[in-house]
Order: sequence, then C-alpha cells, then structure tokens
Amino acid sequence: MDVQNKVTIITGSSTGIGRATARLFAEHGAVVVLAARSADKLEALAEEIRSKGCEVLVVPTDVTQEDAVQNLVAKTIQAYGRIDILINNAGLGGAGAIAEYPVDAYRRMIEINLLGPYHGMQAVIPSMREQGGGLIINVSSTATKQMYPTVGPYSSTKHALNSLSNIAQLELAPENIRVVIVYPHNTASDFVSNGLIHGSINAEVPADAATPEFVAQKILEAAIDEPAEKYME
Repeated sequence: MDVQNKVTIITGSSTGIGRATARLFAEHGAVVVLAARSADKLEALAEEIRSKGCEVLVVPTDVTQEDAVQNLVAKTIQAYGRIDILINNAGLGGAGAIAEYPVDAYRRMIEINLLGPYHGMQAVIPSMREQGGGLIINVSSTATKQMYPTVGPYSSTKHALNSLSNIAQLELAPENIRVVIVYPHNTASDFVSNGLIHGSINAEVPADAATPEFVAQKILEAAIDEPAEKYME
C-alpha cells in the first residue's frame, strides 16, 4: 500500500518505536493519528509533525479499555471518514522467572500486549469492511521465535498475538483486510526501562540494539509491501 494520504492510527505513539513510526509515516505523506495515554507527549509530537506541514490527529487512548479504543476509531472516522491502516504498536515489556513472576504484572502485560490489539482490530474491522478493505499491522517480537529464560510471561503474550493475527489473516482476507505481523528484536528505547521487571534481571539494552527509527523503517516497508510477516533482517 502506498501510505501517501492514508489515514493511519498508531498506538503507543508517544515514545520509542511508535513515535519514530509516526514521524516516518508523516514524512511519507500519511495522515497520522497518534494514540497513547500521555496526552502531553502526543501533543508535543503532533506540534512537531504539523510544523512540517503534515496532517495529524491526537486522541489520548488507553488501549486496555475497549471503550477508549472505540472512541479512538470513532474520532478518526469523524475527522477523516475512513481508516486505512491500524498499527497496533503499544506494548509492555517484562522479565522474570515464571515460578515467581507476579500475577498482577502478567495480567497487565496481557491487557496491553494482547487485549490492546484485540480491541483495536475489533474496532476498525467494521469500518474497513464498509470501505472495501484496509491494513492491520500487529507489532510482535522475535522473543516468540527463540527460547529466552526469564521472558516467558512477555513472550507468551506475543505468541498469543501471533496466533490471533494468523487466524485474522485467514478470516479477513476475503474482505480485503490484510494483517501483517512485524517482529522487532532488541531496540534501544524506553520499552525495557518501563517494563515490569521482577527479580535480579539485567534489564540493560544490548549495545547492538536497533534504533526505533530502524524498526519504524521496517514497519513502513511492511505497510508498503504487505507481507504476512516482516522481520528486521
């Protein structure tokens, strides 16, 4: 899909990969809709994007709340009449042994990493059906492709997202709604520092971690090429 003039919702767009993706899509002519909990950070980013002559809408949103996500979609349609791309990027990291990892922390990750995209897909699908198609990009993790001790709770939420996305690909294809899964690896952002770490875990970002801008470029490529899966290599 050519992203020029395409209405694109990006969740988790106040920081890290989401912020870099919003900037990049705006540079390529997309109409970007910024969604995250931090209204101040979203407004600052929106001001930056508008200063470059790009169209942007800010809708503060907690993706764990179904009504908030429905509101995000409704305000986007009210403003632009359609939604071409949904990028389910909002996510929460975490690390800790399965034997001791707190249930409340695990539940929080499930709410953001799995229910967030679930709410997003359910909210945009009716509109995409009505307009004849659309694109959904779900941001997963390479942690689902290899076994890493201490990331079981986190990777399990992304495994579930992969499965949800794979089934959605089959169900929605006849209606021209495409679903792409993107697999970032270690990224130099505040994703790790803001994660739910339990126990004496080294939560430092590796020296060879990718930049948010690199991952954003891969997300843009995924939007343009629409593969079933998009890796960083």
